[in-house]
Amino acid sequence: MTPDAPLNVLGDELQLCSSDPLTGFFRDGHCNTCAEDRGSHTVCAVMTAEFLAFSKYVGNDLSTPRPDFRFTGLMPGDQWCLCAARFMQAHDEGCAPKVKLSATHARALEIVPLSVLKENAHAGG
Repeated sequence: MTPDAPLNVLGDELQLCSSDPLTGFFRDGHCNTCAEDRGSHTVCAVMTAEFLAFSKYVGNDLSTPRPDFRFTGLMPGDQWCLCAARFMQAHDEGCAPKVKLSATHARALEIVPLSVLKENAHAGG
């Protein structure tokens, strides 16, 4: 492990969430975070149609392309660094997406219990 490398929720080095579509607060493909990331974009989520519909319903349309922001819109199966609180809200509503634990930043644990993340773990990581 690289010294000072960001850690995932399992205590290992944070892995890539997605480079296509390019995700992350820093648009580096990782769910890295910093003090300016007020939304805590730390959960590497695998999108589902149900979650995308829920997110749009609660005011965060992730599926509609926004060319002005170089955003092509997300589709089921895409991986995306999701705000930890939005993930928790979706979990509480019964429509949480799957989670790639190896790419979910340890700071997500400030908002989402590890047991909830593990309950929603994606088979691929």
